[in-house]
Amino acid sequence: MIYSRLTDKELVDIIVVNGESRAYEVIYQRYFNKVQDRSYSFLRNKNVASDFANEIMGKVYEKLPGFKGNSSFSSWLYAITYNHLIDFLRKKKHSHYPSWNESNEIPEIIDESDAEIELLSYEKLLVILERVHPEEKALLLMKYQDELTLKHISGILAISEDAVKMRLKRARSRVIYLYHHTNS
Repeated sequence: MIYSRLTDKELVDIIVVNGESRAYEVIYQRYFNKVQDRSYSFLRNKNVASDFANEIMGKVYEKLPGFKGNSSFSSWLYAITYNHLIDFLRKKKHSHYPSWNESNEIPEIIDESDAEIELLSYEKLLVILERVHPEEKALLLMKYQDELTLKHISGILAISEDAVKMRLKRARSRVIYLYHHTNS
């Protein structure tokens, strides 16, 4: 059987029902580089990103029986990817978002418009993204790098669309504030 011609859902069904590891190799080939790229955008280290991508792909394999096809396989995979990376970065920084946000308040009056964010220099933005909470970084990367919809982001993070909007607003404000108050 030529697995490369099958859809992701068909491959998952074959893997779950028949335990066919060759079908998983096709999924692995389709998605490893994308998962590695997502990991790199968070971790900024190619070797670590590669290790994380392997770890995430292993986790995906273990969770395949839980894939019900309610969303696309890629959406399901990216939800696992983002949540794994956010959990890692949260542990690394030893911070839970609500308490971190309280202790890192920014002034209320900041123009956090999309146009303002687009004007930021890439190099300085990378430095600033390392200073924000992993959840804010994830939100910003999902919205502006991966161009995901609010609905898609809310599904990945298991929060309401209104919560996504509020957190994105706060994250944009924090980035703009840090951009203007960080030495070049």
